[in-house]
Amino acid sequence: MHVADYGPMSRRILCILHSDVSTTGRIGQMLAARGFAIDICRPRYGEALPEHLDDHAGVVIFGGPMSVNDPDEYIGRETDFIGKVLHAKTPFLGVCLGAQMLAKHLGAEVGPHPQGEVEIGYYRLRALAAGNALGPWPPYVYHWHREGFGLPAGAVRLAAGEVYENQAMVFNDHAYGIQFHPEVTRATMHRWTTVGRARFSLPNAQDQHEHLEGQLLHDGPVKDWLSRFLDHWLWPKTA
Repeated sequence: MHVADYGPMSRRILCILHSDVSTTGRIGQMLAARGFAIDICRPRYGEALPEHLDDHAGVVIFGGPMSVNDPDEYIGRETDFIGKVLHAKTPFLGVCLGAQMLAKHLGAEVGPHPQGEVEIGYYRLRALAAGNALGPWPPYVYHWHREGFGLPAGAVRLAAGEVYENQAMVFNDHAYGIQFHPEVTRATMHRWTTVGRARFSLPNAQDQHEHLEGQLLHDGPVKDWLSRFLDHWLWPKTA
């Protein structure tokens, strides 16, 4: 689609990252194509979150190697900030760690799998009837996590997995949390699987070649789903 399909470039999306080398990936690319400017904020490095959301059409909190249960000040600050986003009814998207922050803010538990299994690589996704508005969903999605989130009271599960049941949820129609990583490009995958290769020894993790082969097999449907999702997320009445 062309930028003209989405109106003037007067709106901004706040994107919260957790590393000095992290990017917004495909999510940022697709938002830019829809005419949105991207505001990057890294509270981990002392950057201040906005006092209000009047200047932003949406908020995305991305993933990271830390845990939502870590005692670091910025994690609590980001988790509390979600309350401001919800109160303003600003569209919110939490990706992996961001989804876990949403769940914790809403009172659900976040923690490791009972048998210590992880999802690092491509794993099967099962769409639920509640997620039909965002479908068709990709049958496999890319993961990189050792913890999962419980389903908070009032939230609706949209998709489920075989190892971690809660893969996607929505709260109050405008706040979404997804456990997987649709933003990851092949370049990002090369970086993650090189820097993080030590985690391939964890239970249920896939080797690097499985990640890269999976990307060739499964990335098309993931990309198509993300495009539809972003339209629904930003324009739920017209998407």
